[in-house]
Amino acid sequence: MKKWFTSLASAGLLLFAVGIAPLAAAEEAAAPAAAVAAAAADAAAAAPAAAANAAAPAAAPEVHKGDVAWMMVATLLVIMMTIPGLALFYGGLVRAKNMLSVLMQVMMVFSLIAVLWAIYGYSLAFGGEGLFIADFSKLFLNGVNGTTLADTFTETVKLPEYVFIAFQATFAAITCALIVGAFAERIRFSAVLIFSVLWFTFCYLPIAHMVWGAGGYLLGKGALDFAGGTVVHINAGVAGLVGAYLVGKRIGLGRESMAPHSLTLTMVGASMLWVGWFGFNAGSNLEATSGAALAFVNTLVAPAAAMLAWTAGEAVFKGKASMLGAASGAVAGLVGITPACGTVGPMGAILIGLASGAACLWGVSSLKRMLGADDSLDVFGVHGLGGIVGAVLTGVFSAPWLGGTGAEDFSIAHQVVVQLEGVLITIVWSAVVAYIAFKIVDAIVGLRVSEEEEREGLDISSHGETAYHG
Repeated sequence: MKKWFTSLASAGLLLFAVGIAPLAAAEEAAAPAAAVAAAAADAAAAAPAAAANAAAPAAAPEVHKGDVAWMMVATLLVIMMTIPGLALFYGGLVRAKNMLSVLMQVMMVFSLIAVLWAIYGYSLAFGGEGLFIADFSKLFLNGVNGTTLADTFTETVKLPEYVFIAFQATFAAITCALIVGAFAERIRFSAVLIFSVLWFTFCYLPIAHMVWGAGGYLLGKGALDFAGGTVVHINAGVAGLVGAYLVGKRIGLGRESMAPHSLTLTMVGASMLWVGWFGFNAGSNLEATSGAALAFVNTLVAPAAAMLAWTAGEAVFKGKASMLGAASGAVAGLVGITPACGTVGPMGAILIGLASGAACLWGVSSLKRMLGADDSLDVFGVHGLGGIVGAVLTGVFSAPWLGGTGAEDFSIAHQVVVQLEGVLITIVWSAVVAYIAFKIVDAIVGLRVSEEEEREGLDISSHGETAYHG
């Protein structure tokens, strides 16, 4: 495992050190004397108009009620993705004796991170400029009130800052909640909470700033991540994999039945995730415009294609297509399209969905066996691997001649290299921070419950209650 982390770190730091220098060219031309004289005459004639324009006030920023309403709805949809969506999706996948423990972990992590986001997270992610982190200028939401505004992708269109804060809080919270599925059924409740604080502070916030914050390193390099392929999914997937290694395998794995106790609840949770993801992706447009509509339709077709790819793969290689596979395929497609949803066309989204479904099916079967980690609910196999596939393919299908929104001089080769740099930085950063955070938690409270508590089930041993009676 140490060799695995060392190779990851080496590759990431190497790519991090070797930047892609921007190209610039300057052209000079000597104008004939007559042309110079004509230009001077034109300038003199235009002087009164220029003076009038200079005296005119700059266009006042606009806040559209439709944008505000849409972003508040999008924020609610992302909350629904997590509680109850993610909670039920994960809860159905564990054994009945651990159902409530998973629900509790997801709800508590979401709540904890929402509070920390308001206290210092928003400030460090979006409070100012910086290559790797912002500053404490908005600590405790200092200076934020009902009149302060946040930027959108249109220079003159703004949002109330409170709306942007709430929307981004849900992203931070669901990212940390995703991680708990990797070591479900055997970790201490207190360990989950302490780890979440450390990882959120030293991993999520820097990555979010680098990708989306003013002056962020990856933003400056031109990395494309419309709704969180690197910030959310690769970030959480890698941290989950590290946790699966360090917490260790479940007692009886491979000898006792670890079958999901309720695929019905898992299907309900997956459906809520899909519906909520429209807020996650289309909301990332920050305005109720055609850009949101593009992200919306891509969030419809990509997971549908991924579900088809996953179930077809199961039918071919396993002989039967499963409900669990269908639900997992939809989530894989949602993960894959997340970084690309605002910059690729619908046909590109379908291809990304097909690729994500096929790749994640391989990730939760063959790759999982190769890695040898007990990633209980396949956080890395679906979110980590799906995020990597989506991030890289964003650099391909954003090309305008493939239906994307890229400029005419868009270079697939250049963009893929930039995307790979973002992927590797995220992998290394998340792996290193997660490893250190888990070790700190282990030293403070211990990572794992006792064998007796694990066999009894975390519902009783950690929370003193059961999900089902009779």
